[in-house]
Formats: sequence, C-alpha cells, structure tokens
Amino acid sequence: MQKKLIFSLVLALGILSSLIVGAIAGRLWFTPETSVRTVVSSQTILTALRDQGFLVTQTYVFDQPVTIRKTTGSIFQDFFVGQTIEARGSMEANLGLDLSKLSAEDVIATQTDIVVRVPSTTLFNTRLVGPIEVKNSQGLLKRVLEPDDGYNIALVELTAAAEAAARKPEIMDRATQKAVREIERLVGLLLQGDARTIKVEVKR
Repeated sequence: MQKKLIFSLVLALGILSSLIVGAIAGRLWFTPETSVRTVVSSQTILTALRDQGFLVTQTYVFDQPVTIRKTTGSIFQDFFVGQTIEARGSMEANLGLDLSKLSAEDVIATQTDIVVRVPSTTLFNTRLVGPIEVKNSQGLLKRVLEPDDGYNIALVELTAAAEAAARKPEIMDRATQKAVREIERLVGLLLQGDARTIKVEVKR
C-alpha cells in the first residue's frame, strides 16, 4: 500500500513537471519576438545635415607663379613709371557644400530609401599658407615718388589664380564625388541598424 502511494506521488510529480516544462517551452517557441526600433525621420536627417553648415569636403593647395605688369605701352615711359611684379606663394582652396540651405523638400524618407538632394559643390574660401616670394621691379620715378613693395597686388593675383584653378571642371567634379560620399557617410551614421538605401542627388 505504501509503495503504491509513493509510486502515485512520483507519477503525479512527473506529470506536473512535464506540464510546467511544456507550458514554458510553448511560450518561448510560439510567442512572437518583439523589438524596439527607432525609425529615423526625414526631419531628423535634415536637422543633422543643416547643423553641419558649410561642409568642407575637399582641400587643394596651389603653388603657381604670377606676373603683374603695369605698363604705359612705352618703353621710355616704363623706364620711369613702369612696374613688374613676379610672385609665388602657396594658396589653399576649400570646396564643399552649403548644407545650411537644405529645405524639407531636399530630404525624402520612404520605407525603402532615403533620398538627399544637395546643392552643387562651391568654393568656400582661399587663403595663403606660408610666405609670398615677391620680385618687384619699379621705374625710376615710381620707386622714388610712389614706392610699392608689390605684396598686396601679388596676394590679390595669387588668390584669383587659385580660385580660377579650383573652379576648373575636373577639380569641381572630384570635389562633388567626395561630397556625395561624405553625405552618404553622415546619413549612414544616423541610420545605424536601418536597412534603407541612401541615395544622394546633386542639384545642378
């Protein structure tokens, strides 16, 4: 009698344990997985990009000589009042995108894509890096009555030459390609874990 009671208790405990394990396993197997995912909106992307202001994406350094001649057209008169300036200096030119001008229409977010329309690459600034080498030849009277070391004129001409070089089509194209990659990288940082495709279009 006692053995039957013990056997019945063991059997009941076994059945109860099986039911508990089955219930737990069923809950784990059949309960759908839930995860919290933050969806990045177009406004979030727009704000982050506009906060960049003017984004410099390409820097070039030009080192080229310039020659400035102030002549009267007469060799005799130039002997007295003419001037020739030969200068050389390294000029840095920075190109990029003015992202502060982006508007709400420039960022489009769908379930599959993020499209960002950015302005064309422009020249941000040019500046002198290092000294300017100036060779200044002045006419006899000009040297006495209107002395000019030629530095300011040389700086203006070097700046103009660097800006012209930076605006060449092949230079602008390379800067634009670099800008597109940089925008893709910035947007990608915001979309970590987001499978949407990033497309950057340049407005012409």
